[in-house]
Parts: sequence; structure tokens; C-alpha cells
Amino acid sequence: MCSTTQPAVRSLRELRGAGLGRGAVTAGLRDGSLVRLRRGVYASDGACDAIRRAAEHGGSLACVSAARHLGLWVCGQEEEEEQVHVWLRAHGRAYAHDDCACIGHWDAAGAKNVFGIPSVPRVLRQILLCRGVEDFFVALESARRQRRISRRGLAWLRAHTNDAGRDAIAFSRSDADSGLESLLRWRLRPYGLAIRTQVRLASVGVVDFLIGERLIIEVDGVVNHDGESHRHKDLVRDANAAAWGFVTLRFDYAMVVHDWETVELAILGAIDRGLHLA
Repeated sequence: MCSTTQPAVRSLRELRGAGLGRGAVTAGLRDGSLVRLRRGVYASDGACDAIRRAAEHGGSLACVSAARHLGLWVCGQEEEEEQVHVWLRAHGRAYAHDDCACIGHWDAAGAKNVFGIPSVPRVLRQILLCRGVEDFFVALESARRQRRISRRGLAWLRAHTNDAGRDAIAFSRSDADSGLESLLRWRLRPYGLAIRTQVRLASVGVVDFLIGERLIIEVDGVVNHDGESHRHKDLVRDANAAAWGFVTLRFDYAMVVHDWETVELAILGAIDRGLHLA
């Protein structure tokens, strides 16, 4: 994570505005506290690689790259770390640089500094236009869960998006415990199922989803469920649930993200057999 005490990337004009003359800039380059990215653009030694690459390209982090940097959950995040989305504003200029795999975003808006990251509502709008409504919904629920978007921000987003975006905003909530949960609930939406989230059950604890009265759906993230100890706890939970008459379907990250067809068939098959009914 980049330093928060000062902008990670600044133009020469901004450095001079902050009171750093030519001598101070030269000294910073010499001692490593400043790094020259291209002519007239400098990064602090706390600037992360993604922010540096965006600045080399001519702008700041945007879209899913900005969302990931801000700590929002992003679909497919492990596959696309080499691809940087860059906010170039409406009249920016893209610069060639080594190993460039950047994706430019040219939407207009002001910023507090030349290389400032867009606001969270604007980042979400960029995701909707660039990646589609599913990725937008997952990032939106993450922002709401983390209280990174205010009522005013949601109002701005509704006013500056399309019908699909407004529909997703209306369906979104602030209680999703992970991006996987948001993704699963969004993908099951067309079936009109009665799905409750984060439900506390006797002798079981809090479960991710409860469909109907008896069908538990658990989605296990990459970090939280690796290892034998977590696996044992999951088995104990599932056994306790079975003792109380519940049926548990458990899916991991890879299945939800990369093998949704199997997940979908398993859930719908259980519902077809009435396993969700009391």
C-alpha cells in the first residue's frame, strides 16, 4: 500500500508548489526518496508498482485497478494484476512505456491533484462501463459493506449510470460478507429464490446463505478456508447442520468464479428435489 502522508505521484509543478526546489528534487533522486517516472513526473519511495505504472502511462489508477488498490473486492483479481486501468481524464495523453498493458479511461472529472485516484462512485461507474454489471455489483456491495460510499455517492451513481446500473444499485445491500457471496446472490437472482444471508442457526452458527427453510449454501474464500484446521471446522459445522435437518452445499472460490455451471446445477438440483423445504 502506498504512503498516505503525501501524494504518491506528483508533477514537478506540484513538487515546487510544495516548496521543493531544484536542489531538493535532485537530493530526493539521489537518496531514493523520489523516483523519476518520466519527464516532469516523480514518485515517492512509498508509491506501489501499480500507481507508478499508471503514472508512467499518463494518469492515475482507474476502474478495477483503483478498486483493488482501495481494498474493494474485484472479480478475477488474481488473473489481471499485470493489466493496469488508467484514468486519463477527458483530455489526457497516453505515454508509451516498457511492458505496457494499460487500459485507458477517458471520462471527464476534476481531481484534487494531477495523479489523484477517482472517487469511489466514479470508480464503480468505470467498472460498470468497462467490465459490465456483474463486476459492478460485486464491487458496489463491497463498497457498501466497507462504508466507502455514502448516500450522496449512491445518489450520484444512480444519476450518472444506465438502467442496468440502477437496477443493480436497487438490488445491492451492505451486509455481504465477501465478494463471493455477492457474486453468488447476483447469479441466482434470475430464479427468484427466497435467499437469506448471514443467518444464525442453532448449533451451527452463522451461515452464508439459507434458501427456503433447509438448504444452506456456504462459499469458502481462498484465504479463510485453506488448511486442515479450517476443513475440520467446516465438517463439524456441516455435521451439526445435518443433525438439525439442514442440507449443506459448500463451494470454494474456484468453483464459484471458474465453474459456475456446476454450482448452479447443484443448487437448482437440490431445489428441484425439495431439499430447501421444511
